[in-house]
Amino acid sequence: MGRAHRPGRWRRIPRPVLVGGAVVVVVALLAGIAVVGSLVTNLFQTLSARPPAVDTRIVTPDESKAAKAAAQEQPGSPEADAATWLAAQPTTYWLTPEIDPVGEVWDRVAHLASEARAQDATMSIAVYGLPDRDCGNHSAGGLDPDAYREWTSRIGDALRNASDVRKIVVLEPDSIALAPSCGSLQDRSGYLRTAVENIRGVDTWIYLDGGHSAWHPANEMADLLRSTGLLGDVRGVALNVSNYQDTANEFAYAHQLSDLLGGTHAIIDTSRNGAGPAGSQWCNPADRLVGAPSGAYGDDVVDTTLWIKPPGESDGECNGGPAAGTWWPDAAVELTRESR
Repeated sequence: MGRAHRPGRWRRIPRPVLVGGAVVVVVALLAGIAVVGSLVTNLFQTLSARPPAVDTRIVTPDESKAAKAAAQEQPGSPEADAATWLAAQPTTYWLTPEIDPVGEVWDRVAHLASEARAQDATMSIAVYGLPDRDCGNHSAGGLDPDAYREWTSRIGDALRNASDVRKIVVLEPDSIALAPSCGSLQDRSGYLRTAVENIRGVDTWIYLDGGHSAWHPANEMADLLRSTGLLGDVRGVALNVSNYQDTANEFAYAHQLSDLLGGTHAIIDTSRNGAGPAGSQWCNPADRLVGAPSGAYGDDVVDTTLWIKPPGESDGECNGGPAAGTWWPDAAVELTRESR
């Protein structure tokens, strides 16, 4: 008679091993849920992203130069009235390495994002720190290439951290339109490529410099823009930044560029064009006025009009003005004389 089968001996798994295994399983499940949740959130944000359009409201920055001037001017004076009025207008905030260096720019962008949430508005920034900025003219400065890469990387990190906020980025005004005079289009295209790669993200609408209607003919500007190789990576071009051209002329110019470039879009700066241009003058021309407010006009090519150059800031040391970007009370009073 054969031996009866004896069941194998069951070995008890130590309690610490069981607990440890359970923890690993739970952590893995939570990690999986977090990944799925992140993917769903990113997908939702991507699908809900909408480019700027007519009636887009942008942030009114509480730390603009107009706001600071309003707090310093004599109450009741024309200078105080002008600064106070301008401080209340939605206007693009300019990021420069001189005011917001690499160690501080993340906090600045985060603050603007917080304002956007509080105001139910779109953040609008101009990034202005390109190497050899302004080719040594009134707004000379900028960063060296390595510092520029780090600076724009910090800006991009902060923008992506505000994924719930719509962002407009005016990238390096004058950088492309001025390049032929500087002989630096290839170098500038490389710097702009770095900036675009660092800054782009969900609901972030980047506009390259497109000059204005009285600078380069449309076919020349189109060639300059095309040569950067960046048109497929941005929303479009920013026109009339810091200039005074009539809005109607800029709309026509935007359509010419769009036809030449396969449908690219545009935004137009109307911050100081209320009285139109003063001939060929671009540096603090006299008797100018603020233009139509941000979000006033748009069509199938022009996403919207914006106040990009903050009114009241000088174009440079010309026509009695102080250094470029400096608050100029006399200009603020003049520009707002028919509006406040």
